[in-house]
Amino acid sequence: MSEIQRSQRKAQKKKKIRKKRVFMWIFVPFLIVALCSAAYATFLLKKAESVVNKSYKPVQTVSKRTVKANPDMDNISILLIGVDESKSRKKQYGDAVRSDALLVATLNKKEKSVKLLSIPRDSYVYIPDKDKYDKITHAHAYGGPKYTIDTVQNLLDIPIDYYVKVNFYAFIDVVNALDGIDVDVPYAISEKDSEDHHNAINLKPGFQTLNGEQALALARTRHKDTDVMRGMRQQEIIKAIFKKALSLGSITKHANMIEAVGDNMQTNMSFNDMKSLMDYGLAGSGLKIDTLNLKGADDYINRVYYYKLDEASLEETKSILKAHLAADSTADDASTTDSTNGSSDSDSNSTDTNSSENNN
Repeated sequence: MSEIQRSQRKAQKKKKIRKKRVFMWIFVPFLIVALCSAAYATFLLKKAESVVNKSYKPVQTVSKRTVKANPDMDNISILLIGVDESKSRKKQYGDAVRSDALLVATLNKKEKSVKLLSIPRDSYVYIPDKDKYDKITHAHAYGGPKYTIDTVQNLLDIPIDYYVKVNFYAFIDVVNALDGIDVDVPYAISEKDSEDHHNAINLKPGFQTLNGEQALALARTRHKDTDVMRGMRQQEIIKAIFKKALSLGSITKHANMIEAVGDNMQTNMSFNDMKSLMDYGLAGSGLKIDTLNLKGADDYINRVYYYKLDEASLEETKSILKAHLAADSTADDASTTDSTNGSSDSDSNSTDTNSSENNN
């Protein structure tokens, strides 16, 4: 073999070694990241399973479905119940706490879309379990999630498949776990904190990052606008939480989020039910959320303030939600189940990613 051939072979060998080294330097870090991500994902799933199992609390309601919904295949609905429950209020009211926020989310699996309806807390509605008309916020005080679910099903004529109930602390801790959320504060706000200390939270108007207590104050306040606008603020806050939670920079914060809701959430969703909703989360910025609001007018009955829902708006909302669920919710052969199977403003908002009486 000539000297030239030996030199060429040596050069080719060195080149192969260099290529292998370059490949290893590129591939190994990706492999490590992938393995760590898989391990972290497994850790999160185990942590979430523990939290959900602890929070799992089915309720017995009259279902509007003839067959229980399967979130792997069906479009479903979730009732989000935010209750005005804190240590100070627990001492005062015990378990008879009212719902401070009521939102119905319908999820369409094929479209990867969500319709998010806010129901004003002072809405004058029929509460079936009490056989009386009253503010919808009182349904929870009368009978917890069961009465609230039955009332919402009766109001909207759709099945409520699942409910998720959270208190002040879950909301605050989730926002803090995300290092705050970015929202627009419409006007200067001076509001109570979660323990009802007056004027504890003061916000200036404008787009800004809010911590948990500040976000709660923005969600609760209703002294300078209407209950409907309050519901719209709550919708924007929820969308801001979704956006931040789904962002790449928040991946490492998910464990803290899961931990945050552990002792402050109640739901009839099993861990497998929740896993079935992962497709919506994976849709990321492609997930379409339409917000709906019920029109109505201020009213007084026996000198007590109520929000009287506009019938035309209510009917339009029911049609939109039914179409989104694509479910026959008017079936006469409704059955009782331990896992609930379970407006619209025509100017509903879409995104890709006060009353004079406060205590009644």
